[in-house]
Amino acid sequence: MNYLLLLIIIYLIAGIKVVKQYDRRVIFTFGKYTKTLSPGFRFVWPIIQSSQNVDIREKAVDVPSQEAMTKDNISCNINAVIYYRIKEDQVDRSVINVKHLDYAMTQFALTTMRNIVWQFELDELLAKREQASHKIKEIVDEKSDSWWVDVLSVELKDINIPENLKRTIWKQAEAEREKRAKIITSEWELAAAENLKKAAEIIGKAPGALHLRTLQSMNDMSSDQSNKIVWMLPIEVLDAIKGIGKLAEKVK
Repeated sequence: MNYLLLLIIIYLIAGIKVVKQYDRRVIFTFGKYTKTLSPGFRFVWPIIQSSQNVDIREKAVDVPSQEAMTKDNISCNINAVIYYRIKEDQVDRSVINVKHLDYAMTQFALTTMRNIVWQFELDELLAKREQASHKIKEIVDEKSDSWWVDVLSVELKDINIPENLKRTIWKQAEAEREKRAKIITSEWELAAAENLKKAAEIIGKAPGALHLRTLQSMNDMSSDQSNKIVWMLPIEVLDAIKGIGKLAEKVK
């Protein structure tokens, strides 16, 4: 009798389960789904019932790096990470409808990534990474609806291309920068020439403007003691001074 009582006590203790706040426990009675246990102290009949614990927290699943071909036939290696959460109101479906959920999500994401990368050229893929990630998320989310999984986001982490292609892209980018620099310089020179042309036209129309401009330039240079001003006179002026000198001698 004592042994029987001891066995009953052990049986009852074995059925006590603690369900954590972030867990749900799916109960099967004789192999058939019965209910889902919420957090707290719960009891599961050993032998008669079996249970499986399900974590409803957000999960991050790493999608391994794989080789994919872009639309312009360039091979690259890409990897990603999937963030998802099992829907709390349908936890049992994620257990019944799919085995090894993380593995299933990873494998489906691998196939989807290859299909999405094929739709982009390499330059577009590098520039529109978020758009590609969004497309992958939409497809994976639609597929995982039957597993009662809510895909929160899919992020492309790395897009690796061959080293020789990296050097080619670097040269192309450098040439593009030089092109923009020369265009900007030429536009600046054109604007400066236009302004100088307008200034020359204004000075030419105003009597004495050129003389005033010359005096202003001399004043600007004289503000710095280290500057030396060399005043150049036209030869005609010197000839005129000599002529005035000769004329003064004749008058005497």
